[in-house]
Amino acid sequence: MITSVLVANRGEIACRVFRTCRQWGIRTVAVHSDADANALHAREADAAVRLPGASPADTYLRGDLIVKAAVAAGADAVHPGYGFLSENADFARAVRDAGLVWIGPPPEAVEAMASKTRAKELMGIAPLTDPTDVTEADLPVLVKAAAGGGGRGMRVVRDLADLDAALTAARAEATSAFGDGEVFVEPYLENGRHVEVQILADTHGTVWALGTRDCSLQRRHQKVIEEAPAPGLTPELTAELHDLAVRAARAVDYVGAGTVEFLVADGRAHFLEMNTRLQVEHPVTEAVFGIDLVALQLRVAEGHALETDPPRARGHAVEARLYAEDPANGWAPQTGRLHRLTVPDGIRLDTGYTDGDDIGVHYDPMLAKAVAHAPTRAEAVRRLAGALERAVIHGPVTNRDLLVRSLRHEEFTSGRMDTGFYDRHLTDLTRSAPDPLAPLAAALADASTRTGRFGGWRNLPSGPQVKRYAVAGEEHEVRYHHTRTGLTAEGVHVVRADPGLVVLETDGVQRRFDIARYGDRVHVNATALTALPRFPDPATQHAPGSLLAPMPGTVVRVAEGLTEGTTVQAGQPLLWLEAMKMEHRITAPVTGKLTALPVGVGRQVEMGALLAVVESD
Repeated sequence: MITSVLVANRGEIACRVFRTCRQWGIRTVAVHSDADANALHAREADAAVRLPGASPADTYLRGDLIVKAAVAAGADAVHPGYGFLSENADFARAVRDAGLVWIGPPPEAVEAMASKTRAKELMGIAPLTDPTDVTEADLPVLVKAAAGGGGRGMRVVRDLADLDAALTAARAEATSAFGDGEVFVEPYLENGRHVEVQILADTHGTVWALGTRDCSLQRRHQKVIEEAPAPGLTPELTAELHDLAVRAARAVDYVGAGTVEFLVADGRAHFLEMNTRLQVEHPVTEAVFGIDLVALQLRVAEGHALETDPPRARGHAVEARLYAEDPANGWAPQTGRLHRLTVPDGIRLDTGYTDGDDIGVHYDPMLAKAVAHAPTRAEAVRRLAGALERAVIHGPVTNRDLLVRSLRHEEFTSGRMDTGFYDRHLTDLTRSAPDPLAPLAAALADASTRTGRFGGWRNLPSGPQVKRYAVAGEEHEVRYHHTRTGLTAEGVHVVRADPGLVVLETDGVQRRFDIARYGDRVHVNATALTALPRFPDPATQHAPGSLLAPMPGTVVRVAEGLTEGTTVQAGQPLLWLEAMKMEHRITAPVTGKLTALPVGVGRQVEMGALLAVVESD
């Protein structure tokens, strides 16, 4: 019987596994990098072991150190979580060789399916592993990390001239994220649906196919919204997907939880890969089937048999991934203090953060997963959209607005979405539409703290008070007056103005604005604003053509032959930043001369740091 589990992962993943372990009375052990020394997963565990490493990004890829940590902490089992070493056969063997229980599939099954190229061959599909095989007739193609997941190490190529650059970038991301730079090329099927089947197998020959999930809403090949069951599938297609998933599991004598992924196009299922681990989106399956997949993983690892048939599915579940990223800044990952994160009752929130935690630069920018379950799809979607809209998220900019608008988009609510959803709608879904009264409410809340002994009004008429705020990359100026009777503003009636609450009335309707301020950052209901100084600081001004770091990160590549004085073309890649395990390309904004390049490979930069200057011709 398992008594103590080390989770070879971090953040939300580790916290999720710990939650089930605590319910089962199982002792928990965390591992952490130096950057994660105060992370929630390290604080929640019964014991935590520091992993030394050359860099925070590499730490969780050191299987030898993790096994030593398990032995030292007295763990008798290791759960790999998902990501990092969860699909590494050598790590699974090392855990078993140390006399520990491996809460996952046999190493041989991991080896057979963890590499997408080997998995395709096992299922009778031949990927284009040699890039020289790609011709114009094959386009578009997808460059994909063999050991990848989460959208890392993936690039769509529509022009052969872009293939080499895509291969280089994909290999770099794959090496950083998975410790394996192998990539392959396969045909890119546009506008299909990404559908997957959750499987669970025991050591007694039983394999469950637990319904279907639709994960078609993806941006940069990273899943954003998932649901179960996948809507609109015929009973025949659903049965085919289940049969193929079970066949894949039996082909490698699979044990434990896993996911078989497909692209569904023109009513046909195309095998993509088998993930030999639990998936980020597993909570929607848990909600629909009323099960705990981690608990079942533990039972299977202890040798217990599954029931002959899986439980019945009930209702519909939808999950949205909340990321710290800025749509107004090219979706750059965001860092900083997460002051508060709460959702309404009835919504499941899986997260690796709590109020006051810092979001660093070294790992994935996902803050949390929000899951809603209801008797019907329409009810589940409505419930999740409403909960996200009312969620309190104080801290870095997030993709919350994108999630809410996506869930309410007619193409999604009608179940007609596919993997091209964001290619078609991302611009409209991210068009800035902040609450027009939010800046005024922020200004009035601030003014209420500055009125002083005499209320701030003047005996003689004077001009209005003026404040400026940045909202979603745009500047907004608001004006208000201090009067004998209090604060006033044109076009609205100020019912109440306190530091934490402003009530405004327009056209006979009162609206409430909850205010929270952290330095120059102000949160007004769901709108985040930045208070701007009255006069710009000259020290923050940069020369025209300056390229600033859109996020904290490390310079991992500089374009070959690039030096000060070089002539560059508009759109030409100049350098690459790595942040949160993904590469971000910095390109020349105009055709001109490179007059400054103050950074080099290996340089760590903060957000807003000067990277280069290009003077226009």
